Amino acid sequence: MDKPYVLALDQGTTSSRAILFDREAKVVALAQQPFAQIYPQPGWVEHAPMALWETQLGVAREALAKAGVHAGQVAAIGLTNQRETTLVWERATGKPLGNAIVWQCRRTAGLCDALKARGFEAHVRERTGLVIDAYFSATKLQWLLDQHPGARERARRGELLFGTVDTWLLWKLTGGRVHATDMSNASRTMLFDIQRLCWDETLLDAIDIPAAMLPEVRPSSGVFGHTEAGLFDGVSIPIAGCAGDQQAALFGQSCFQPGMVKNTYGTGCFMLMNTGAQRVPSKHGLLTTIAWGLDGRVDYALEGSIFVAGAAMQWLRDELRVLDRVEDSEALAESVPDSGGVVVVPAFVGLGAPHWDMYARGTVLGLTRGSNRAHLVRATLESIGLQAHDVLAAMQEDAGIALSMLKVDGGAAANGFLMQFQADVLGVPVERPVVGETTAMGAAFLAGLAVGFWRDTDAIAALWQRDRRFDPATPADQRERIVREWRRAVQRSRAWIEPGD
Repeated sequence: MDKPYVLALDQGTTSSRAILFDREAKVVALAQQPFAQIYPQPGWVEHAPMALWETQLGVAREALAKAGVHAGQVAAIGLTNQRETTLVWERATGKPLGNAIVWQCRRTAGLCDALKARGFEAHVRERTGLVIDAYFSATKLQWLLDQHPGARERARRGELLFGTVDTWLLWKLTGGRVHATDMSNASRTMLFDIQRLCWDETLLDAIDIPAAMLPEVRPSSGVFGHTEAGLFDGVSIPIAGCAGDQQAALFGQSCFQPGMVKNTYGTGCFMLMNTGAQRVPSKHGLLTTIAWGLDGRVDYALEGSIFVAGAAMQWLRDELRVLDRVEDSEALAESVPDSGGVVVVPAFVGLGAPHWDMYARGTVLGLTRGSNRAHLVRATLESIGLQAHDVLAAMQEDAGIALSMLKVDGGAAANGFLMQFQADVLGVPVERPVVGETTAMGAAFLAGLAVGFWRDTDAIAALWQRDRRFDPATPADQRERIVREWRRAVQRSRAWIEPGD
């Protein structure tokens, strides 16, 4: 039987998605299901592990049903996932040890401060390419083990397993036969040596993480295992690709050459530059991370992580009730000539790159009696583009490469106002692809390459198509004024709460 499809499972921060692609990388079917966000305390964010699994399995089956496709027609499954989110579960039963701690969660800021006080900043930067921050998995795992008496001893005996969301889904899809992750996800844990491509013993010892609970680390393209036959029409489908969501989007955008950059506008905002075989250390607060492992080599990337992007628009809709629908933001922003002097810094969970301030908090500045909801909406949209500007400026300094063009994707890339503002504030063209599902597409490409569905990266690059190009139209002096005002606002948001608050 011909197998003309690849299925991508895209497990995100607010929803699980499944997308079926054909050989032309066209979307054949898409299914999506949201799941609950759990906020036990201010700054804490959790997910129910079984909700992640059940929604992801549900949408996978739904996508196949929508397309009228039998599982036997699927050549491979590719996985992509929210990254640093941390889970622990029992090997014997698969029962989770409490909720997953989400990448956005700030509960381990104190543990990070303690690690810094012990002098580990340089070691973390050198070995992992990361900075010490509550964003990453290491201190989340440390916290989980601390909270459950006897957990470390159980982990040392091999009774408890750690994983990011990809590892959890691989475990569930294969009926507990595969406990593995890929290099891109491993590089986000703050426990993985990205040069030697192994778990770092010094860091494991420093925070007392038993090595026995860690997954096997594999290349991003290759057969990880096969699905349990009972899950999909009695067919075992190879799971042949895996990458963290941002690395998958870089791959899906065909950013295969050093110097190519993409920005994904999702719950957060993530900009990655392919640096090829070179690990480029950052002097400006960016992360050096693994892009993917493919064809016996490892490609690296520089990354700037912005914690709040689309989440700021959700805040306007859900908490402030300024918007009925996020989609209304474009017209509302365009209804005023500018933000009326209003500047929003959406540091709700601290600031990511290039500032890395766990104690910053959201700030609205420049309000006057004439400020209205359109000004607030416009300023919030502009804050997404301005955060991206800061990251790109740092990226160009580190890599010594002047950007000629930015590829964009993610939900907010559909917002024409934001994309035009992004081009204006960067001073370079912004290109949006026809198929916006680049994260899922990257996972599909990695899986398809492993099973011969696509020949090579050249064949994949030929499939990329541009939907629209946004050219900068703002004069340089106006751009500089906007950036200057933004940076003043960022300074006022920093160190807002005291450590320990």
